[in-house]
Amino acid sequence: MMGPCEEVQKNENQEGEAAAIGPQAETLEAKKPWTAESHSALETEGVSSSACGPGTHGLGEPVMATLYLESCRANGVVPVSCLLHQGSASELNLRHRGLGPQGARALASVLTSNVYIKRLDLQDNGLCAAGAEALADVLRKNSIISGETLGPAVAENTGLTELNLSWNHLRGLGAIAFARGLEANIFLKVLDISHNGFGDSGACAIGEALKANSVLEELNMRNNRISMSGALKLGLGLQVNQTLRILIISKNPIRCDGYVGILKSVRNNKWSALELLDVSDIQVNRECDDLASSMKEILPGLCIKH
Repeated sequence: MMGPCEEVQKNENQEGEAAAIGPQAETLEAKKPWTAESHSALETEGVSSSACGPGTHGLGEPVMATLYLESCRANGVVPVSCLLHQGSASELNLRHRGLGPQGARALASVLTSNVYIKRLDLQDNGLCAAGAEALADVLRKNSIISGETLGPAVAENTGLTELNLSWNHLRGLGAIAFARGLEANIFLKVLDISHNGFGDSGACAIGEALKANSVLEELNMRNNRISMSGALKLGLGLQVNQTLRILIISKNPIRCDGYVGILKSVRNNKWSALELLDVSDIQVNRECDDLASSMKEILPGLCIKH
């Protein structure tokens, strides 16, 4: 029996073009095959801290590096060298690296047991459905499993708190699978899934996730082909969620009815924590404006960006 979100997905028309793709910057890692020589070369390669964004420094935890290398070999991809040199840095920037689904799987195997990384940027990597499913598992299992492996660090683990998956072709069943991982996650506070193809089925799944999730504070769903139907489903989550402070749904064809539905959902939630609702680039009418104005009496701290 299909859940409500699969039903939405089934009824949607074949989604047209893939979501807009950011400026792909394919790296050397994404182009050459994985060989034994690659392994030794990466072990001796010197990588500057700037190669992986702010906060990256030092040599990686040997156990983690070994796990990642083995996972790359199993998935037939070349390791991202800066991850091997990640050490105990809390931020990992992997923008525009052409990871693809297999690269995401290899990365996911490490993230599920990493005690250090709190902020992960995977913008523009062509992860697609398979990559989304792999990362959904990360969200569900975002904690340490082996204390034998990492010792006292288990007690200090607080999980991944920020994740950027914008521009990654996440849509359809992959988007639904990812959203389901979000339901059970107890660490993630900031999520950027903008410029994907979540559509109405993905918005429905996110709405279901928001009903259960009690941690997420910021959600960016800009430009995801969400129509009025998807906006109303998303609103069902907003009607009960008590932690989300920032919601960006700009550049989606939700129209006035979808916008009104979202506002009414927030209005009906006396425990709503929403502080910013970004609906810019969405056409509104007088009804929308009147309802938005009346919201200020109920939620004086809410800013609505048109």
